[in-house]
Amino acid sequence: MTLTSSIPVRTRLARKQRRTGMPKWVLIGAEVLVPVLLLAWWWFASAGSTNAFFPPLKTILERLVALAGTPVFWGNVGSSVGNLILSFVLASVLGVVFGIVLGSVKWLSWLIEPTIHFFRAIPPVALVPIFVSLIGFGNETRILSITLSAFFPVLISTIDGIHALDPDRVSVGRIYRLSWWDRIFSVAIPEASPRILSGMQVSLIVAFVVMIASEMLGSSNGLGAATLIAQQSFMIADMWVGILVLGVLGYVATALFTLFRRSMLRWYIQIRQQEKNL
Repeated sequence: MTLTSSIPVRTRLARKQRRTGMPKWVLIGAEVLVPVLLLAWWWFASAGSTNAFFPPLKTILERLVALAGTPVFWGNVGSSVGNLILSFVLASVLGVVFGIVLGSVKWLSWLIEPTIHFFRAIPPVALVPIFVSLIGFGNETRILSITLSAFFPVLISTIDGIHALDPDRVSVGRIYRLSWWDRIFSVAIPEASPRILSGMQVSLIVAFVVMIASEMLGSSNGLGAATLIAQQSFMIADMWVGILVLGVLGYVATALFTLFRRSMLRWYIQIRQQEKNL
């Protein structure tokens, strides 16, 4: 029951290079050039727009510069980023801890996994109105909604990683009479880390989506709320600013986690490359 396993960037580029015969710098340049070309197309395509709901990109960027000089804008950015980071960290820690316990105790995993998959199948955004009804519109509701939604991808990937441990390595740890903690931190977590980090990457995406949805329901703080309020007030340029900033934040969050994942799995990437070169 593996969630997803994203291919490391370096390995993906190596595969592309072998298939296309192009140098790595050409592939990286192409990945950077495509967004630039899309922005250029948007700039010229919208330059003469008279549609109130599709203003020129120049107008949107000018409004972004104006809003960036206000404390309200940065307060909304800080609220969204703070809730995202706190909820993602909580979901990751809880998911890894409970995943290790359930993955290590197989009968308990067998007993609880159907319930886990039932709740995992519920769309994360659908949980937001439930928490709003039960708890209210406070910031605690948003953090709880994001944390619970992002919890299940980490939990399931951790359980999968523990279940997929090499039996020989586990036996060696027992032969050397390693304590349970030593076996977990020296054997289980390192070997399961590729799957755990893949689950965390999915969890980050889920947390970002639920963060926006939770801010749009009864909240006046955060980029999601600011974007919705701008749309309801027919401040279309402000609405587009919110959409652009959310897109940039999502891209930056994913890129930072990719760098973190690559640094943590440097040993794994090297082993995979050595196996491919054999």
